[in-house]
Amino acid sequence: MKIAVIGGTGLIGSQVVKILNASGHEAVPHSPSTGLDLLSGQGLPEALDKADVVVNLTNSPTFDEASLEFFQKTMDNLLAAAEAAGVGHAVVLSIVGADQVPGLVYYRAKVLQEDILKAGSVPYSIVRATQFFEFIDAVLSWTADEKTVRLPATRVQPMAAAEVARAVADVAVGTPLQGTRDVAGPEVFTLDELGKIALAARGDHRTVITDNSAGMFAAAPGDALIAKNDAVITKTSYRDWLTR
Repeated sequence: MKIAVIGGTGLIGSQVVKILNASGHEAVPHSPSTGLDLLSGQGLPEALDKADVVVNLTNSPTFDEASLEFFQKTMDNLLAAAEAAGVGHAVVLSIVGADQVPGLVYYRAKVLQEDILKAGSVPYSIVRATQFFEFIDAVLSWTADEKTVRLPATRVQPMAAAEVARAVADVAVGTPLQGTRDVAGPEVFTLDELGKIALAARGDHRTVITDNSAGMFAAAPGDALIAKNDAVITKTSYRDWLTR
């Protein structure tokens, strides 16, 4: 099976390509570094030539209002090219609970991306994942200074990027879901609790202060970011991932 992996050189995409090729498929990574510009559509016909499946792992460069235009343009371009090339399956990676956090424009943009995919003529699958372990340090940095890290008590269920990649690869080689598969980590934390674990693991003695107005995830209410009962639950715990 030939699989075009758009965003195939990034954190998730590079691992998806490796998994698929190790399984005997022909997975080809595409990104700006390989000559693909998804915003303009340049390079798309070549990228999708003879592809059975296209996996879209590209991400908006910003989390603000511009993300809406990014996902609108890139999905319109991708689906038009996929239809023209006769691609039989389009896969997109999204976020668990994206539709439950209207206060975040980036989450609204991801829902827009999903809706465009659903409305197209190409058979599709959506993989929704929870937050990645690999991004926890970045989340801490948003609201940190030399002595403190301010974090909300937002409930999260993070997972390893390697297991996100495995979930995407598994869906890519299967029958189109015509729906959504949620994948999530095995543990639920409050974000301030997770921050304390992360800082302690690397000997960072800054104090975590619970501040329910701090950072992007403060906008997520209740269990909005927690996977529901039908989700695929991965195996790697955060503490195990830290020790690796």
